[in-house]
Amino acid sequence: MTIFTKDRYIFDGGMGQLLIDKGMITKGTLWSATALVDKSLNHLVVDSHLDFINAGAEIIITNNFKVRKSTFYENGISDKFDFANKKAGELAVEAKKKSNKQILIGGSIPTRGITYQPNENYIENEMFEEFYQTATELDPFIDFFYLDVLASVKEIKSALSAIKKFNKPTLLGLHFKKDFLLPSDESFDLLMDTVKEFNCEGIMTSCVSPEIYEGVLPNLKNQSLPFGFAVNAFIDVPEKIDLSEKFSLQPNDFLGLRKDLTPKIFSNFANKAFKDGAKFLKGCCNIMPSHIQSLALEMQS
Repeated sequence: MTIFTKDRYIFDGGMGQLLIDKGMITKGTLWSATALVDKSLNHLVVDSHLDFINAGAEIIITNNFKVRKSTFYENGISDKFDFANKKAGELAVEAKKKSNKQILIGGSIPTRGITYQPNENYIENEMFEEFYQTATELDPFIDFFYLDVLASVKEIKSALSAIKKFNKPTLLGLHFKKDFLLPSDESFDLLMDTVKEFNCEGIMTSCVSPEIYEGVLPNLKNQSLPFGFAVNAFIDVPEKIDLSEKFSLQPNDFLGLRKDLTPKIFSNFANKAFKDGAKFLKGCCNIMPSHIQSLALEMQS
């Protein structure tokens, strides 16, 4: 039986920039994971979750998007991988308890390697094991798994296979390019042929612009799963990202922050999307509690 029984769900927004705004100084390339491995910053994760809940989010996603073996290796903390995933689950539960609200918690199963890239060179059994380890640490704390900005059919199938034994609901959060293909250049139809053997409860365009969501929308409406989006407020996500000189930068420094996606415009977009069939309404990078509050208020009116 599905846990997503309502006609729509308002999710949280992006954690990374909110944590920075609250005073987190990122270490190396850890970005939002800094607040997991540094105990003195754990309270910022709880506060950020609470900000979204108090703004009207009915679902929050654990803050382990940058907890990846490759990232932790390059920052010299490979031994903290399991710890950080578990901490993300614990802090999400702490926020839920403090809120006194019956929200749902989704466990992030993030892409491996570089975000928005297909990462197809990963050895399959190593990819499976990393997804499985992440799921194992999150499982006691979450209501469902959220595949977070996955980018190729190989990666998606590996993640779904790894989390299958936990018997929890799963939402697909998949990244699409400007041509409405996966970053691996694989089609929506191939994607759906691959995932039909798994018990997924919905599909979302993940960390894309509102414009890309609208471009993928005909495909979303032409399949049977409930659907939705997690939109970002970046100016541009290029198909190929050269990070050789950008490892010390924050995403906003090289992807840019668009100024036209105000809370009101975001809520108008999300409300229109809901009326056009979207069930899962989520913000991603640079979508703040003010955006979620604007959407929640619009949904109440």
